[in-house]
Amino acid sequence: MAATPGTADRTTATGAGTAGAAGSGRPEAGPGTAGARRGRAVVAGRIAGRAARRVFPGPWGAWALVREVVGLLVFSGLAALIVAVAHGGPLKLALYVGAVALLFAMRRGLPVPVMLATAAAAGAIDSFAPLLVCAAWSVGYRVTRALPTLGVMAASFTLITATAVLQGDDVVPAKGVAGFAVGGFLLFAGLPALAGRYHAQRRALLVALRERNDQLERERVMIAHQARLRERHRIAQDMHDSLGHQLALISVHSGALEVDRSLTDPQRAAVGVLRQAAVAAMRELRVVVGVLHEESAPPGAGRAGGGSGSGLDGIERLAESSRAAGAAVTLSRSGDGRPLAAATEHAAYRIVQEALTNAHKHAPGAPIGVALRYEPDALVVEVANGPAPEPPAAGQVVSGGQGLTGLRERARLVGGMVHAGPSGEGGWRLAAVLPYHHDGAAGPAAGTADGLPDGPPAGAGAAWASPGGGTGRAAGLGRTGLRSPAVGCAAGAGAVVLAVVGLLVWGVLAFVQALDDATVSKKTYESIAVGSAEADVRARLPAGSRVLTQGYQGTGPTPPAGASCSWYLSDEPGKDGFEDEYVARFCFKDGTLIDKQHYRAKV
Repeated sequence: MAATPGTADRTTATGAGTAGAAGSGRPEAGPGTAGARRGRAVVAGRIAGRAARRVFPGPWGAWALVREVVGLLVFSGLAALIVAVAHGGPLKLALYVGAVALLFAMRRGLPVPVMLATAAAAGAIDSFAPLLVCAAWSVGYRVTRALPTLGVMAASFTLITATAVLQGDDVVPAKGVAGFAVGGFLLFAGLPALAGRYHAQRRALLVALRERNDQLERERVMIAHQARLRERHRIAQDMHDSLGHQLALISVHSGALEVDRSLTDPQRAAVGVLRQAAVAAMRELRVVVGVLHEESAPPGAGRAGGGSGSGLDGIERLAESSRAAGAAVTLSRSGDGRPLAAATEHAAYRIVQEALTNAHKHAPGAPIGVALRYEPDALVVEVANGPAPEPPAAGQVVSGGQGLTGLRERARLVGGMVHAGPSGEGGWRLAAVLPYHHDGAAGPAAGTADGLPDGPPAGAGAAWASPGGGTGRAAGLGRTGLRSPAVGCAAGAGAVVLAVVGLLVWGVLAFVQALDDATVSKKTYESIAVGSAEADVRARLPAGSRVLTQGYQGTGPTPPAGASCSWYLSDEPGKDGFEDEYVARFCFKDGTLIDKQHYRAKV
């Protein structure tokens, strides 16, 4: 079958590609392979970036860069100076300086590994000793928990001691090793670690103080806002109680005049307009009060205390005003009267005022009874009305649904309660129980002209303070557990200093003991005869110290071949002070003292 032109073209192209690949000896890299390489490169770059951020954490501001560069130059310069003093070669200089620079740069991101590596190196190489101070400070600053910090310092001390022992070949007294090693480590690593921990705790405390201060500022703004909302709520409630009552009386008066037969038709029409205006005003008042309630509406809104005439004495005037409007109102009192708190009197006044207003609106012309009963533990306020002779026409009664809610809130603020409901005779009854004493009244007891509280709000505690009062904030922060790290770090530094002093004194005493062990008296030297048994001679000689006498080894007459010699300081003073000393040398072979020498040796 003949191939189609398209098939032939594809076959030819495929064959050419295969031939080209075979001729070149390697497969051609397609677009997929290049994309895979780019993907691997991106992944590797991300991993390297994360590792770099872990080892060299930020932020890297201008001051941070300057500080790092200066520190790098200082510690690298100290390492180079120590290598130069020790007459090290160029290879040691480059190696040690590079290692110190690298460890210094990595100390921020990896404080624990840097501290361990520095301690291990400082025990054998003096060039790393200055870096030990910086590494210990970084551990104290960046390792936030105390136990891990102590563990790192203990491991570092073990490493520096082990490398020092492995590197050295001196026979050092045990007391001297303990005294100087522990004392030096505490001085050059313990104190920097404590200083770093103090700095870290102080910085954390300052951050917490700033956050706490910001929180207190936000709380103060919230408290001021709540105080304004409470003031708006109080205004709304007073408008509802006071103006609503007066408008209800106007409506009752105008309703009574409308049915007065002595009025002419124009006068009766004018009175009708007046009554309609009063009803419209009450309706608009309800709308305004509803808006204020919706915008403020905090729980526990209200105000302890009232204006002039809003106490129990004002209830009599309320009854007289209602009688003047044509309502049959009776007021009765029972029980032994007693003084009440201003908030309780104000609540009783508002309850009676609202109850009379509701009776005028919903039951015009019905008899109303107001009763004040002084019970042993509470004042009972009761307002009851009978059934209305004629129910009010539709649209004449304006009710916003806020009256009873406000009354219950007022009673709750003074620890009381309100009950409202129909009575058995077809009327309505409202009763409130107001205790004489209540310690948990909510709401601000006082306020300023702009609605801001004068003192700490209820529940704010000792942490509340005005913006200008730092003392209150500090006291509040102290009571919430934010303590200054100065006391703890000072105590730790004092303990370290005492330990360093004690260990250094111990080391000095050990050095004096080692000096005594390395010194032989001239009398003892003369009493020992050549040819004596080595065991007898060793028993009469002190323990010796290669640390103090290694500088004299190789001085004096040539030792006998194959002999093992021990050098001691002599108690005979030199002629040039400390520049030369008398040395005693004892050489043993095959368990016998074969030679002894007493000579002057230059230091």
